[in-house]
Amino acid sequence: MNRIIEFFVSLLTQHGFNAFWAALVSQVLLVIVLLVLSGLIYWISKNIIISLFNKISRNTKTHFDDILIKNKAATRLSYLFPNLFLYQFLPEIFSEYETIAALLKNILEAFTIIIVINLVRALLKTIRDYSKTFPSFKDKPIDSYIQVVMIFLWFIGGILILSVLTGKDIGTFLTTLGALSAVLLFVFKDTILGLVASVQITVNDTVRIGDWITMPGNNADGDVISISLSAVQIQNFDKTITTIPTYKLLSDAFINWRGMSDSEGRRIKRSLLIKISSIRFLEPKELLEIEKIERIKAFIKKRKVEIEASNEKEKNDKKLLINGRNFTNLGLFRNYTEAYLEEHPMINPNMTIMCRQLSPTSQGIPLEIYVFSIDKDWKNYEHIAADIFDHLLAATKYFDLECFELSPNITSKV
Repeated sequence: MNRIIEFFVSLLTQHGFNAFWAALVSQVLLVIVLLVLSGLIYWISKNIIISLFNKISRNTKTHFDDILIKNKAATRLSYLFPNLFLYQFLPEIFSEYETIAALLKNILEAFTIIIVINLVRALLKTIRDYSKTFPSFKDKPIDSYIQVVMIFLWFIGGILILSVLTGKDIGTFLTTLGALSAVLLFVFKDTILGLVASVQITVNDTVRIGDWITMPGNNADGDVISISLSAVQIQNFDKTITTIPTYKLLSDAFINWRGMSDSEGRRIKRSLLIKISSIRFLEPKELLEIEKIERIKAFIKKRKVEIEASNEKEKNDKKLLINGRNFTNLGLFRNYTEAYLEEHPMINPNMTIMCRQLSPTSQGIPLEIYVFSIDKDWKNYEHIAADIFDHLLAATKYFDLECFELSPNITSKV
């Protein structure tokens, strides 16, 4: 390199340049030549590496190499060659100036560290994307672990770069960082909390990607689409995205509907409000009319025998219906409801099927339906629940029952 510089200097001095300007112009020209050559080396190495990667990916069945190309690992790798070329020849141009030559070497070494870290980052992203092609890893927060590794790499890389640029020992920076630990803990508080939260979420299997969670305090109600070190993204059912800090999943209460999704049915728990004034004992003629309803015909016949036997044994005066045992329209409707639910094709017969009466309220007596639908899809679930209550609301009149309805206050002006 010195001979080339001497050649240019002698050539320029012959054309009227003094020694200083001849040397300076020679060095600038050589720097430009080296930069052009390094760009050419980058272009050649990039094309060779990418073509080699493409050839390998075509001859292999795995998708790992395809994802490696997608994450630009080949491009990151091709940066190494021009950087090594410059490291070899660029400082020699300024060999007469030891300070400049040492500074250029340090800068190129720092660039090498950055290139290696970016190459590792591309490999980690490839591992993340490839692992998500397996069903067992699709719901795991792999992004959190990748971010932890990258923070660690950039931390080590930052110390190495500072050590290279300043020429000081790594231990000096570690000692300084120890003194600044309190400040670092404050600055990276959310990151540290996110790291701890990510580990606990994974170990305890609290939340997975794809889970439906509800966090009313954060206006989140939808599917988890991403879990990273710092944030969890939830796509709400209106297609908006809610982003919450990862540590909120430990500090705040939320509902995870995964148990429902993994179970054999989705719960329907809704009530009919029966008007109290419409509840009464049934006259024999009315009972004969209700006995025509096929679903409870067998139940009425069986229970009628028991009631008559009990009243005869106790010698109850049946001139008043309140004496002894009697049928009520609400009791028969409750039994009818359970019989209807047991026959329903979309209700899981292996799970709880119940129609229960709750405590009376100012709006009537709640008659609660507690069953589980076989179809857990939200839209289908709502249709099933609506069909059930359509039928039950229409069936109340056959039992001479009324549902509560708030009457509007109608005032007339004269």
